[in-house]
Amino acid sequence: MFTGIVEEVGTVQEITPGHLTIDASTVMDDLKVSDSINVNGTCLTVTKMDSKSFSVDTVPETLRRTNLGQLSAGDFTNLERPMKADGRFGGHIVQGHVDGTGIVESIEPDGEAMMVRFSAESPVMRYVVEKGFVTVDGASLTVVNCDSRTFSVTIIPFTWEHTVFKARKVGDTVNLEADVIAKYVERLATGPHLPVDLADEL
Repeated sequence: MFTGIVEEVGTVQEITPGHLTIDASTVMDDLKVSDSINVNGTCLTVTKMDSKSFSVDTVPETLRRTNLGQLSAGDFTNLERPMKADGRFGGHIVQGHVDGTGIVESIEPDGEAMMVRFSAESPVMRYVVEKGFVTVDGASLTVVNCDSRTFSVTIIPFTWEHTVFKARKVGDTVNLEADVIAKYVERLATGPHLPVDLADEL
């Protein structure tokens, strides 16, 4: 599980079929092979590493669902290690299970911050609500406003400078993960409902 608080911006070193290698420093401190790592909002498994980089596998479903297949050598990626049990919960519950991609529709100054608007398909937008949480490329952000197909977020200067957002431009594809709590609430409210006690069924 992650929190959506980006620890570092990594740089894509190499891309080969089914594999991605990223240069990093901060996240390398206690990283080891078989650990989970959040790359642009996608939970992946470290398969190989050295002192300055790590590699992950990128299976077809990951490439279909995310923007990782659009990466090139030299591109930047948001990185976050899993949350420690004794760590502070600074963002929100982030699984690293990308629901779909969105498109950057506009980027406008908003005082010292930046107001960014994204469009997304209905399977994601149904869970996006004003002042709720959304994960964009692995970063936990608060929704400023939304309609049936778009939503806006304000990105503070620190986040802008320490994430991939400063390299984003209109038309770029981003990874989106909706708040998992909304999905569970919907499931419980709309069913199908299974019996809580299955003892009589055995």
